[in-house]
Amino acid sequence: MAVTSKTRKMLEGLVREGSFKWLLSRRSPFVEEFEEIEKSPSAGKNWIPELSPVANVVVRRCSKILGISSSELQEGFNHEASESIKRSSQYARNFLEYCCFRALALSTQVTGYLSDKMFRHLTYDMMLAWDAPAAVSQPLLNVDKDVSVALEAFCRIAPAVPIIANVVISENLFEVLSSSTGGRLQFSIYDKYLNGLERAIRKMKSNTDSSLLSSVRSSRGEKILEVDGTVTTQPVLEHVGISAWPGRLILTDHAFYFEALGVVSYDKPKQYNLSDDLKQVVKPELTGPWGTRLFDKAVFYKSMFLSEPVVIEFPELRGHARRDYWLAIIQEILYVHKFIDKYKIRGVARDEALWTAVLGILRLQAIRDISSSIPKQFGDLLMFNLCDQLPGGDLILETLANMSSLRESDRTADSRAGSGMFSISALDMVSNLGFVFGTSSNISDNGRLAVGEISVGEMTPLERAVKESKNSYKEVISAQATVDGVKVDGIDTNLAVMKELLFPINELGKSLRSLAYWEDPRKSFVFCVLFGYIIFRGWLGYAVALMLLLLSSFLVLTRSFSQDNPVNAVKVIAPPPMNKMEQLLAVQNAISQAEQVIQDGNVILLKLRGLLLAIFPQATEKFAFALLSTALILAFLPGKYIVLLVFLEISTRYSPPRKASAERWMRRLREWWFSIPAAPVILERDNREEKKRK
Repeated sequence: MAVTSKTRKMLEGLVREGSFKWLLSRRSPFVEEFEEIEKSPSAGKNWIPELSPVANVVVRRCSKILGISSSELQEGFNHEASESIKRSSQYARNFLEYCCFRALALSTQVTGYLSDKMFRHLTYDMMLAWDAPAAVSQPLLNVDKDVSVALEAFCRIAPAVPIIANVVISENLFEVLSSSTGGRLQFSIYDKYLNGLERAIRKMKSNTDSSLLSSVRSSRGEKILEVDGTVTTQPVLEHVGISAWPGRLILTDHAFYFEALGVVSYDKPKQYNLSDDLKQVVKPELTGPWGTRLFDKAVFYKSMFLSEPVVIEFPELRGHARRDYWLAIIQEILYVHKFIDKYKIRGVARDEALWTAVLGILRLQAIRDISSSIPKQFGDLLMFNLCDQLPGGDLILETLANMSSLRESDRTADSRAGSGMFSISALDMVSNLGFVFGTSSNISDNGRLAVGEISVGEMTPLERAVKESKNSYKEVISAQATVDGVKVDGIDTNLAVMKELLFPINELGKSLRSLAYWEDPRKSFVFCVLFGYIIFRGWLGYAVALMLLLLSSFLVLTRSFSQDNPVNAVKVIAPPPMNKMEQLLAVQNAISQAEQVIQDGNVILLKLRGLLLAIFPQATEKFAFALLSTALILAFLPGKYIVLLVFLEISTRYSPPRKASAERWMRRLREWWFSIPAAPVILERDNREEKKRK
């Protein structure tokens, strides 16, 4: 079919007007393809009028990969897509996603596709086209500066190739990759990242195919993800008790192993299992010589099968980035197995979950390979770590488990996998990287989880859960920023702030104290009569409900009238600054007061012990009589009368008629309490501590 005059004029006009100037500057395959389209006799079949020129070029590449024309791709989309997707204002973008998903599903079936420059350019240009897919949006790309990709385009296209990204961490990954380029991703950095991924995959395959731990990991088909401690300048130390020994640390997708360094070779590896439910605890730890806690450079591991915890130390001169990296990847393997156990995930879905965690670790290794400093925490780039931190992260994992169960039940007769309406899954892609599947590897192609995490033109349940969780996380970050902003230094300054914040409560306490001590007899009398009548009539619950109602009404009115007004800051008169000596004395005084409170608490407990053991018989008899009287009152007197008696006792204790007798009874009670001896205490040293010190 000859090229239509309309299409030819449009292409000639775009080139003449300079709309492809941004493409010509990098001399990309776009230029050759535009020229080819212009000369091709089948240009009409390979040009979609609804799409922008760059989107047309990307769709044409997809059509070449699939072996059909662009018009046939459009017919397939119109046949398979729902009416809401076809008739949407986002038709061009939805059709582009459909073409991209179909082409990527086929491209990733070629071994070594990640190292193919054409594949890298294809995925990057898909993101460029996604930014401006419609014919009317082409001017957005008509710029002189270097082209780059925005966040939304990356988060939509990159997870379609699970080794590059996934839905949960794609935003954090983009922020890391674009941190040095103003929040937009350039191809040079993207290409370096994919190079790093390829090296990480080769390293993992080489370690897994080697003889490392061959005798202990063959039964479960464990894959070696990371090895450390082989370089003398970066040792790894294992601490058990107060002893430490250098060696080699190896992480697989089921456990981590420590091989102590012997005279000639490494000793038999110690296995610390992460795949079974052993109540494991993995956290950062402090270490130092002779059991001191000085350096924050270690990982603490504890499980129900270990008699005492194990500490793995990663010595380095500055910082603790090496420890943080190992902590994150060990926790990722632990969390994925907890996820598998919690939701009873089995079979192919289990391999899918494991590979999701493994690919996350490979991505983290690639980032570390191309960047010496990562602007985010390591756990933010690992899906299961991130879900453990995010508010609503459990809902993300629950959604992921539900999707896995649904795909597992539909996998034998799932027609959606090849339709292009869904991205591919991690497990469907992994075998083409040169790996076997794992414990469920003996499955046919029809048994794979071919349906991925993204759907054309729609948000999947996983994407919705991630979006809601990250919106909540932004609120938490915003709230934490206000918390960090109001923190002040110095004990005296913090006490001044607390005193000002507690001013309303202090004033309320003073008012109640005034009523209780009958400083104004008229007010105290009215207070006693009013609340006594409320308690007598059984209206106490209604009174509390009325106060809560008034409080909620106050909050609503405050929100309505002060919505657009700035929040009034708390004004605190700062105390005079203290020098170092005064600060030390203040700390010492606070410690002494805290010690006095603890001592008083211990005295009370020891006196109660003395009463129970009848060390002072007369006091014990009085105490037993008081308990008996209280028991009889509670057994035979209605509850509202008990509350009324307690209220009247407290509120009228210092009234003029009762003040003298109340003071006399309080004095007798204190004298009785002071007369009770404390139970004896004998301090003994722990023999195990003495042995450790020796």
